[in-house]
This record gives sequence, C-alpha cells and structure tokens, in this order.
Amino acid sequence: MSDDLAQFRATIRTWLEQNCPEEMRDGAVGEDSTCWGGKNWNFTSDAQKIWLERCAAKGYTVPTWPVEYGGAGMNREQEKIWLEELRAINGRLPLQSFGIWMLGPALLHFGSHEQKLHYLPPIARGEIRWCQGYSEPGAGSDLASVQTRGEDKGDHWLVNGQKIWTSYADKADWIFALIRTDREAKKHLGISFLLIDMTSPGVSTKPIRLISGKSPFCETFFDNVEVPKEQIVGTENRGWDVAKYLLTHEREMISGSGMLAGSARSLGAILAEDGGLDEPVLRADVMRAEIDGLAFGLTLERYKDQAEAGQGTGDASAMLKYMGTELNKRRQELVMAGAGSDALSWEDERAPHWLRSKANSIEGGTSEVMLSIISRRILGLPG
Repeated sequence: MSDDLAQFRATIRTWLEQNCPEEMRDGAVGEDSTCWGGKNWNFTSDAQKIWLERCAAKGYTVPTWPVEYGGAGMNREQEKIWLEELRAINGRLPLQSFGIWMLGPALLHFGSHEQKLHYLPPIARGEIRWCQGYSEPGAGSDLASVQTRGEDKGDHWLVNGQKIWTSYADKADWIFALIRTDREAKKHLGISFLLIDMTSPGVSTKPIRLISGKSPFCETFFDNVEVPKEQIVGTENRGWDVAKYLLTHEREMISGSGMLAGSARSLGAILAEDGGLDEPVLRADVMRAEIDGLAFGLTLERYKDQAEAGQGTGDASAMLKYMGTELNKRRQELVMAGAGSDALSWEDERAPHWLRSKANSIEGGTSEVMLSIISRRILGLPG
C-alpha cells in the first residue's frame, strides 16, 4: 500500500472513532436498522440521525460521487478502505436508497449538469427517497413491453398507466419510470426515462400484501399526471439506453446483498448463537457457503476494479446477480436450519429475511433470464 493510501486509512480510522456513535456500531444490516431517508423518514434514534448528518457533511454516504454533487470524490481504492474501516468497527452504512444504488449512477452518466446539481445532492443527504417504476402487469421479464404512456402536450407529458411491484412506492417522494412516449415505435424504441414527483395530482399507490403480512411492494397508478419536459433523463424515446445502464447497477446491488462482501457478520457467527454449528453436516454446509461467499466477494471486487478502469461490467452483471441471489438464498436457508423450529414463526426476525431472499431471484431480472443472458452473451451458446 502506498504512503498516500496508508495516510488515508489512518485519517478514515480516526474520523470513524471520533464520529460514529456507539449505537451505530452494532453490525446491524437488516431492513429495520437501515436508514432510507426521505422527506417523511422517521429516525429510529438520535444516533441514526447524527450518523447520517455527519457522513453526509463529508460526502461519505456516496463516497465516489464528485464533491459538487454531494460525494467525497474518492477513487475505488479509497472507497474500499472506507468500507473496510467501517466494517472493522461493525459500523452501519449511514444511508441506503434506490437513489444511491440505481438512479444516481444513471444520472451521473446520462443526466445534464443541471439535473445532477438538482437531484444528486438531496439524494446524498438523504432528503429525497426514490422508487423504481419499471415492471407492469404485462411487462415483467419482457420489460420493453411497457405500455404506461406519455402524451406530448408541448411543455409536459400527460402520463397514464400502471406499474407493479414498485418497492416502497407508498414511502417514496419521487419515482424514476419507463414511459412509452412513442406508441408507433418498435418495442425498445419509443420509451423515455422520466422523473416523477409522487405528490403530483393523479399519482396513487396500493400496497401488495405478502404472505408475511408485510407490504414492501405496491401497485402505482398514473391518471393524467403532468410531467414537465425537463424531467426526462437522456434523449426522448431513447430511455431504454438509460434503463439498461440502470439495470446493470441494480443487478450489482442485488448481487452484493445478504451474505456477500458487505455483510458485517459471518454466517458462522450467526449460527453459533443458536448452537447450529454443533451439527457436523450443517457446520460443513456453513463452511462451504462461507468459502463461496468469500470467493464471490473477490469476484465482485475484480469487476468493480474493472469498472473503475473504464471497462464496465456489461453482461457480467447477469452472472453477478444470479450468483449473488443464489448465495443469499443459501445463507437464509442455513440460518433457518440452524435455528430449527424456533425460526418457524412470523414474529421471529429470521423468517422475513428468509422469505425476502426468494424475491431476489425475481427482481432485477429473473434467474431464468439471467441464465439466458449468461448462456448466450457470455458463454456464446446457441439460442
């Protein structure tokens, strides 16, 4: 490690020790401990609020974004050091959101300078919460079949239609959505990428209740919603370019969840609490899962380094998403197995995570679609 990076690590370590509240050093990575931000966000504690404010002031919520857009301007090596030092104290990430994972990268790549200045800093500060308007009742895996339409009314589009499986739409302030703005064009053409205020007249949501009794997903309806022309990202009718780029980041985000490199606690440590490691067969399964997780973490790092070097991830994002999904499902199955019958309760914190992991193989492109991409575009197998 260079002297500059060693000094950077020392600076980050000192800053964390002085600024990360003790309550935020519990290694918690579950949804209940996540700070999502947004206009209506209620902090779970004063410590969570303080932690977000301190990190946002330094640009640490989005460390690699440019400083002028709310980031810290870190390079890839510096970001790795920041995350390593945060994990070393079992620190929580200060903020997580679809704005950070998906919309932010798309805006950085396709947005105008004015759009970046307008939308990115509030995302970095946790002031605006976004949701994703992609899937429709007739356009899931075949996403290019979206039919929610936008009629050109001069200075705005008039949007009508429906989205489904819109995660946290009932809590979001804004939505980034694929809207068909040219109904005569072929499937992948004629789609625009629009940013829509969820408080706009005509926008409504309806929760989709799951077997767990919770409703993280919603149906979202647009009834004569006026969307100003300046709220398009990229070129009119070329929103598919933005959509593909964003999907790459969504798949990378999904692949990095659960038992992967970002997990603060090892699978072995979790099962040890329940006595699950006393069973030899289960202990062997845990070791295999841990080793596969470490190997996958290294693979993720390699592709991130390639992206930093300008090579991009491309179709490999399908491979990462598929493998990350399968690893997370294995992790949750083993956690349930280690707890035995104690885990078979809706009140137990393990059950919701186990159920939620099943959705990983659907969202961001189904596992079947990912395998098709891998076979055709990476392995070059015949159709």
